[in-house]
Amino acid sequence: MKGLTRRTALIGAAGAVTAPAAVSMATPASADTATTTASAEGRQAVSGPNAVLRTDLVTRVTPRNNWLVTAVAIQYAHRIDLRGVEIPASAFQVMATVGGRTAARTVTRAYTNTAAAVDDRTHPGRPGTHLIVELDPDDPNARAAGTDPLPLDRAYSVRQVADVRTPGGEPVLEAGAFASRNDGVISPVVDDFIACSFTDSTGFELDFRLYRPEGFTQHPQTRTRYPLVVTLHGGGEVADNNMTQLTGNRVAVTFAKPERQRRDPAFVLAPQIPLPRPMDGPDGTDWTDAEVQAALSELVDTFVSEHSRNVDKARLYLVGLSSGGRGIYSLLAKRPDVFAAALPTAGWGDQATMEKITHIPMWADHSIDDPVVPYREGRFGKPGTWTLMNALEAAGAHVSRGEWANDLPKAQFEARSRALLRQARAADSHVLFTSYTAGTTPVNPHFAWAQTYENDVVIDWLFDQSR
Repeated sequence: MKGLTRRTALIGAAGAVTAPAAVSMATPASADTATTTASAEGRQAVSGPNAVLRTDLVTRVTPRNNWLVTAVAIQYAHRIDLRGVEIPASAFQVMATVGGRTAARTVTRAYTNTAAAVDDRTHPGRPGTHLIVELDPDDPNARAAGTDPLPLDRAYSVRQVADVRTPGGEPVLEAGAFASRNDGVISPVVDDFIACSFTDSTGFELDFRLYRPEGFTQHPQTRTRYPLVVTLHGGGEVADNNMTQLTGNRVAVTFAKPERQRRDPAFVLAPQIPLPRPMDGPDGTDWTDAEVQAALSELVDTFVSEHSRNVDKARLYLVGLSSGGRGIYSLLAKRPDVFAAALPTAGWGDQATMEKITHIPMWADHSIDDPVVPYREGRFGKPGTWTLMNALEAAGAHVSRGEWANDLPKAQFEARSRALLRQARAADSHVLFTSYTAGTTPVNPHFAWAQTYENDVVIDWLFDQSR
């Protein structure tokens, strides 16, 4: 990695000088210091078998560019054993005050658990001190953010409005007059990223989030080397909140979720382009801005240098979507010997630079009917993915191509990806290109990435690459 000519500051990362910043949108109060209130807008009285200690919202980052409140987790003072009783959704009433408007949330199911966490099993329900009230993600007031996180502190109230009884009539959970307000917000995976900032050698500051693999956090002196995944967000996540690059879509969280970390433990570095707009980039929102790109490049160099015992320099990966895809094509051409592989989705770039990156393994994808970044024409006079792949091929890379619907069920989608990968391996090709048939990308044809980062075949392929 190149040396630094001026002093740099790397704040918040492991081995640096500051403690991790809080990630939760609201800092939960300790259950040991729960207080008693006696109003319909307060917490239930902390007494009796149904005493509520605290209430938390549970959020989820979804593939369709949404960060949603998907459940309420209620912690009781005593363990609850439903003894086989199923809690009807109608037993709980949940109201949300978001954006100055109060409206009901739709309860879909409720069950006990041992922790404040959603249980995705078909038949959940472990006896424990927590009750999980799941909410319909399609509710119009389900969102946890616009561009910036919404103020969700005490924004939700939940009240039990009907008794839950055994078939013999014995009460298990009794309805009450009081509603509980949420004490905090739990964001699985997102909460595992620490908030950091980096000031480069010119004084430009770039905020970023960092996920550190469990093996590293438990044993900071370990010499185990892990891959580093650098994620580049799209134009919609340009902000000063150091959050939206995690919650605007499932790029960064894909690589930090527990099931992926068990298979491929890795550092995940998610920087955010700051305000104000416009910057020097042609659309004012992308990673080709001179200051932003220089700071990003220096950030990666500095992080790898400061974690030289723990980062596998041969396995640095670059992934991104939309203007993040454009950033990939630009940065790879300028740093062609740094990254082991890349995943650019719905991006655009410069044909003339493709000859510099023919050796880099890449799996690109794009919706044929993308109206935001056109598949062939791209943006601002720069070509889209289809044209860039043609330029790569003209420069000597063999590109393996496939086309299928972007709304296929996961198993079918991955089967098509697996077939394309077999085709690439048979042809000794390290560049793959998936096109999504017009009319098959849900919500918006630009959101080609909704399936990309849920696709285990693609992510497994990425981690197989080494420089």
